[in-house]
Amino acid sequence: MKEKIFAITEGLLDTPTHYCPGCHHGIVHRLVAEVITELGVLDKAILVEPVGCSVNAHQYFNMDAVQAAHGRAPAIASAVKRVHPDAVVFTYQGDGDLAAIGCAEIVHAALRGEKFTTIFVNNIIYGMTGGQMAPTTLEGQTTATSPFGRKVEEAGSPMRVSEMLATLDGAKYIARVAVNTPAHLTKAKAAIKEAFTRQLRGDGFTLVEVLATCPTNWGMTPVKANAFVDETMTQVFPLGIIKDKENC
Repeated sequence: MKEKIFAITEGLLDTPTHYCPGCHHGIVHRLVAEVITELGVLDKAILVEPVGCSVNAHQYFNMDAVQAAHGRAPAIASAVKRVHPDAVVFTYQGDGDLAAIGCAEIVHAALRGEKFTTIFVNNIIYGMTGGQMAPTTLEGQTTATSPFGRKVEEAGSPMRVSEMLATLDGAKYIARVAVNTPAHLTKAKAAIKEAFTRQLRGDGFTLVEVLATCPTNWGMTPVKANAFVDETMTQVFPLGIIKDKENC
């Protein structure tokens, strides 16, 4: 009898995703679903999904989900967690949703120490709406709204969301990871598991930022996009644990 060595996690539905070839959203979905399943909390997990490329995430995760208006996922998650304190609540957001229109929501959720987890997928561009410049877009990067490259004197420098939120007392665990190599995958899953574990302990706000690719809007092949993460993105957004503060 053949031994089964690979299977889809129970945290995901056996449904094809709509993501573009080379996009990292599917990888991040699997890591989050695996962690929630392995922690034994799948039956009480609640996803708060954004507006953006992952707007249909409820079709892929095998758990309850709430659709938030653009940028408002942290506000919705705050309410859900307060009403259901025993639930495992997380937002899944891109850089346009979280760092642009939802910047106030994520800042104040972290400030208050809301006891949910945020999975922040940073691909340095607006993906779903056509490749416009985002707050995290790199200096000199060309987009649909910065055809000559992002200019600091006009648009400012790329926003380092994790470092910004780490200054707030309510934020207890913040990490930045990538999923473009097997080694990075292992570290990413460990960080995601730590963030959810801290939520289960009731520590406070936790966030994992995932550097991700958008080959379609970057105008790159998936292979080149994966290399771009290591060669360029990590120079502006260094990987590692940004904040790890234990509750007293």
